[in-house]
Amino acid sequence: MPNSAGRSTRVGGRLRDLCGSHQRVVILARRVAVSLPGVVEAAAVVAFVLLGALAVFQIALAAGAPLGHLAWGGKYRVLPRGLRIASAVSVLVYALFAWIIAGAVASVDQFGDYVPEKPPGIWVLTGYFGLGVVVNLVSRSRPERLVMTPVAAVLCACCLVIALA
Repeated sequence: MPNSAGRSTRVGGRLRDLCGSHQRVVILARRVAVSLPGVVEAAAVVAFVLLGALAVFQIALAAGAPLGHLAWGGKYRVLPRGLRIASAVSVLVYALFAWIIAGAVASVDQFGDYVPEKPPGIWVLTGYFGLGVVVNLVSRSRPERLVMTPVAAVLCACCLVIALA
């Protein structure tokens, strides 16, 4: 029996309508294409929230808050001057990271296609946060291991999702 296009095939002893099968594939492809930008945007939002929280944390450290056991190896409860300066500088680094992520997200068009101008920095961030997972896992500070390792892992996962989009 021919279908609306005048073609038919025999699969498993039954006639199969190619047009109907094609429509199902197109509908599935559209659902995936629509959901990919949503996943990328969700990953970016999670990354932005975590980077913002880390920036606030580093500002608190730079101001002398007794949270040093959660950062910079956990050796000091209140950071010495040199590490306070490093904490202040890290806020600028986090802003750079957010800018790189925003650029990578902007390079994903409405269909989730790869745009050639996608910045390679997102791959650098993925590697950086992956390394951060390892470094935090081997920290001598138990609180730093328990708090910062998952943060680095989530940031790594978010960057990987964005990079692969």
